[in-house]
Amino acid sequence: MGRSVLAWTVPGPLAPHVDGYAGWLTESGRSRAAVGHRMRQFGDLSRWLEAQGLHADELTAERQKRFLESRRADGYRTWLSPAGLWMPLSYLREAGIASVPVLALEEGPVERLLVDYRRYLAQERGLVEHTICEHERVARLFLADREQAGGLTLDCLSAADVSVFLARECPKRSVSGARDLTKGLRGLLRYLHVAGLVSTPLRWAVPSVAFRRDRTLPRGLEPAAVRRLLDSCDRRRAVGRRDYAALLVLCRLGLRAGEVAAIQLEDVDWRSGELRVRGKGGRHERLPLPHDVGEALVSYLRYRPRSDCRAMFVCVRAPGGSLSALGVSGIVHRACKRAGITPVNAHRLRHTAATEMLRAGASLPEVAGVLRHRQLATTAIYAKVDRWALRTLARPWPGGAA
Repeated sequence: MGRSVLAWTVPGPLAPHVDGYAGWLTESGRSRAAVGHRMRQFGDLSRWLEAQGLHADELTAERQKRFLESRRADGYRTWLSPAGLWMPLSYLREAGIASVPVLALEEGPVERLLVDYRRYLAQERGLVEHTICEHERVARLFLADREQAGGLTLDCLSAADVSVFLARECPKRSVSGARDLTKGLRGLLRYLHVAGLVSTPLRWAVPSVAFRRDRTLPRGLEPAAVRRLLDSCDRRRAVGRRDYAALLVLCRLGLRAGEVAAIQLEDVDWRSGELRVRGKGGRHERLPLPHDVGEALVSYLRYRPRSDCRAMFVCVRAPGGSLSALGVSGIVHRACKRAGITPVNAHRLRHTAATEMLRAGASLPEVAGVLRHRQLATTAIYAKVDRWALRTLARPWPGGAA
């Protein structure tokens, strides 16, 4: 029997578009329950427009905010942010019913400077969107603080001003938060000097945050734990084949989660057995494709959901699309739960790949080449994984204790 179609009754200016929206949701692969939730939101939006005396094509950015505020006032707990309106607005735009609302850019020296800074980070530095947003957040905090203190006068910015800002903001954060703050501030100060807005390279006025990570051993998983992770994937299903292939890429090649998510179908050169890796800073590098990783990818591609998306790893649930770096980390987390292992992040598998290469006899330069480290000093942390070799460097304990 065919799937039954529910009839939806929506009053207001969106009433003529109910069937089209319901069909659009159903064709995207959403469940009946998900369609129902979205149709109720569509009805709420239509009733609000009717109460305001507005038509569908009058849903401006400011009126969207007012609609969300009314939902909060009515006690709703879901879809209270602008992102929650993405689905109905996308349909209205695609159907030509409403134009794309354009948020007015706030005028002011800070906003104009941030626009130029974002362009610099994207074009000159080659940073990805997530990193750009982190740098922009720190820049906005520093520049807004500077503006409130007496205007955005950057020509007289000094190292003392930088120290005062850090002394106030760093104690509010954890160690990792303070490191992110100082990293973002160095990037901003570098840009201000390059752009000629400050005469002194003040990035050197930002101190490093004390961090004890390099005093510990790299935390890779043992081979038995890696086997349990891989065996936990049900390769009779498409999602299991995808997870197995992604985990194998992480464990064997030491890619970052974002690099796994960025793999495109055309990045695999099957004839030469190489994989193009889209790394940090827009760098593209090629790595040999191990035989077992290639077989896992082929097995997954045979069951990969049909999609116009060119990403290698895609979501198996609606609305589909490429898997994000967070999604790759989710694959690792779920595999750990299935295998009965304490959950770890995807970067732990990068450590695992490095330690296994060293144990197999690879040199540090060879490991650095696979991990694509710019400096060998970054790879030197893995020199500590050979505990038996380190025993020869340890001095005997006084008194002859073992």
